[in-house]
Amino acid sequence: MDISPTMTVEPARPQDMATLTTIVRTSDAYDGHYRPLAAAQTLDVAYLNTNVVRVIRGPGGDVHGFYSLLLPGMGAEGEGELDFIFVANGLKRRGVGRALFDDMRVVARELELSLVHIVVHPPAEPFYLACGARRIGEIPPTGRATWTRPYLTLVP
Repeated sequence: MDISPTMTVEPARPQDMATLTTIVRTSDAYDGHYRPLAAAQTLDVAYLNTNVVRVIRGPGGDVHGFYSLLLPGMGAEGEGELDFIFVANGLKRRGVGRALFDDMRVVARELELSLVHIVVHPPAEPFYLACGARRIGEIPPTGRATWTRPYLTLVP
């Protein structure tokens, strides 16, 4: 998916996984009490080989963000779960996240998914709602996520 003449969404490569881990662990979206959740994340080649992982690249091939889709994730057969969607610090509010979300929707349709489940980082909920997701409930605190998280779904 071309975003502009200089940005493209494409499948992640094994050599991208360290960069994706860094984007998650250093995301300013997870400052404060949210930090322990992001700081513990590691994305590796096994994760890449098991899930749909796509990146958005800038003009020099640098990764500006990514998303991952789990099949079936927390859903049933024929459904998926948006596990991650992250934009690199300094590149937010430039359409990168929306381009990733739109690409995820296209991929979900290509995979013939009937529904995508999304457990949302609370400050990001307005973004997902603006992209067409619907709130269906909440996920109570568990593990390192010591806060309630919005539970959304999307019909691709």
